[in-house]
Amino acid sequence: MFICVCNAVTERQVQAAVAAGASSLSDLEAQLGVGGCCGCCRETAAEYLPGGRYAGCVTETQSAGAFENDAANDDSLQPLKVVAVSRA
Repeated sequence: MFICVCNAVTERQVQAAVAAGASSLSDLEAQLGVGGCCGCCRETAAEYLPGGRYAGCVTETQSAGAFENDAANDDSLQPLKVVAVSRA
């Protein structure tokens, strides 16, 4: 799910930033750009911070690959190679 549409920031990215030590909206804005444009996402993003409604959804440490599926806008992902299949 996208938290910040303006900057294409996903819920997983916010969770990873909080797990890595982000503890305020200022931290999330500095790391991810959350709330830097229109500000509509600030309230939702704050719910992932310590003391927020979704704070329990963030684990203390999450290593690479800890999420079930990778986010589509993750810059570390390699593009898929398209292979042509002939129907003979």
